[in-house]
Amino acid sequence: MSVPPSRPGRWAALTVAAGAAVTSLLLANPALAAPLSGLARPSAGSEVLRLTNHERAKRGCPAVRHEQRLSNSAYRHSRDMAQNNFFSHTGSDGSDFADRAARSGYDQAMSENIAKGYRTPAEVMSGWMGSTPHRDAILDCAAKAAGVGVARAKDGVLLWTQAFGRV
Repeated sequence: MSVPPSRPGRWAALTVAAGAAVTSLLLANPALAAPLSGLARPSAGSEVLRLTNHERAKRGCPAVRHEQRLSNSAYRHSRDMAQNNFFSHTGSDGSDFADRAARSGYDQAMSENIAKGYRTPAEVMSGWMGSTPHRDAILDCAAKAAGVGVARAKDGVLLWTQAFGRV
């Protein structure tokens, strides 16, 4: 983990790639915190997906479609990290992104981006696009579907997960 130079005090996003990208922005758990920076929860995920497709279009990749099962998986991972105070691609139960997607009924997971400390969809996308492995996951033209989830930790910090899939 590293701190983005332009964002002191924030965690950099991490990516695990398994041949493509899995995008999921976890929606805030109402039990954990107030709405995300004034955004309605569904609009935060929609905005990350819109920004993702904007970046993909600039590079000639087709848009990814929203996949609710990937969003569910991403949300659960962000919530797990928020509730259990950790930041990792490995879940508190030892799961990886493909395990979590499969538990949500999606068996074509490709990759996952995670981030901590970004306050808005635009900030998290800027962080991911400024990191080669995260950008590569977002711009993997083989990805056809994506999901996004975000959760707020007890200290108010947001944890983001983005997951991509093949179908």
